[in-house]
Amino acid sequence: MTRRNWKHARANSLVHALRLCKEFARDRHNLSVERIADRMGVTDDNLYKWLGTGRMPAILIPTYELACGCHFVSDWLSASAGRLVVPMPTGRGATEADLLAVNSSCAAALDLLTKFYADPASADLAATADALRVHLEHVAFHHHNVARYAAPELEF
Repeated sequence: MTRRNWKHARANSLVHALRLCKEFARDRHNLSVERIADRMGVTDDNLYKWLGTGRMPAILIPTYELACGCHFVSDWLSASAGRLVVPMPTGRGATEADLLAVNSSCAAALDLLTKFYADPASADLAATADALRVHLEHVAFHHHNVARYAAPELEF
C-alpha cells in the first residue's frame, strides 16, 4: 500500500474534508476517532455523527483541526466561498530547490493555460486549475518572505 501525498489532498465537500482530517490523524498521528473526540472534549458518538452528516458546529472546527493536525475543513470552506487558500510562509530562507519549484510550477501552469485557451473543450480543467493554484502558493510564499524582509520584526 502506498502512502498518501497529503500535500496535494483536496476536499470536494464538507463531509469529505472532515473525513480527510480523520484519515490524516489516523495516518500521521495514529489517532482513532475516540482519541480525537477526547482531545476535542466531546463524545465519540457525537463526532461519528458529525463525520457522517457533515453537521459539525462551526465553533468546533478549529478544535477538530487542531486535534487532527491538519486544516482540510478550513481550506474547503474558504475554497467553497471562492477564496484562494495560501498557506502562510514559515519564514525559512529559500533554497535553490524552492526557486526551481517556482520556475517549474510556472512553466507547468503556463503550458496548461496555453492549451486551455487554445482549445477549452479538450483541456484538462482540473489539472489546469490545480497547476495555477500550486504556482500561486509558491509565489505567495516568496512574496511574504520579501515583504517580511522589507519590514523586519523587532525582538523585545
